[in-house]
Amino acid sequence: MAKFAIVLAGCGVFDGSEIYEATATMYAIDSSQHEYTCFSVDKPMMHVVNYTVGQPADGESRNVLTESARLARGQISNLTQYNPSDFDALIFPGGFGVAKNLCTYAVDGADCDIDPVVQKAILDTHAAGKVLGALCISPALIARAFKDTDVTPKLTAGNDGDLEAALPRMGSVHEACNVDKACVDSENRIVSSPAFLSATCISEVFASADAMIEAVLKLA
Repeated sequence: MAKFAIVLAGCGVFDGSEIYEATATMYAIDSSQHEYTCFSVDKPMMHVVNYTVGQPADGESRNVLTESARLARGQISNLTQYNPSDFDALIFPGGFGVAKNLCTYAVDGADCDIDPVVQKAILDTHAAGKVLGALCISPALIARAFKDTDVTPKLTAGNDGDLEAALPRMGSVHEACNVDKACVDSENRIVSSPAFLSATCISEVFASADAMIEAVLKLA
């Protein structure tokens, strides 16, 4: 039985983890009879979005770890407690929270910064020979983590032209990938899949997560 660590970035597509993608990832792991543990970072969110109007909520502040606990049904740990030796893979569902709370890609593009706890988790996972998985916008996070290192990840941006252009600027290689397939970087043990960067419905998101987890298991 494989053990997965899932990193969440809040709760909701515009300021946290994309709920369908996070759920699809958990389901793909569980339905394959494997285990997952959820982690997040203990810090304020970049901003809180009012989903009824699609705009930031004035004067409101929330915590990334606390919001992520909603998706994990309260079963969540601080990412500072993550140890790659306890897991076979580290997985990042998408959502703008990845690009706002785990790194600053949503604001700074290819010149973004990354949360040091997140970067350490990614680099430690790679150094331990474990597998990294990224859905949707999360390849931006992987690319930024390995920027200025001797690792050149191969990642997919789905149909997102901005991310496709940003990946090489961060030292990664882009590979086109259908929504129901996975981009597999066997050399660096990294798997990515487009999810909502290409998907037009929830069933395609589940197909994307299934493809990612299936490919991760082959490398684990």
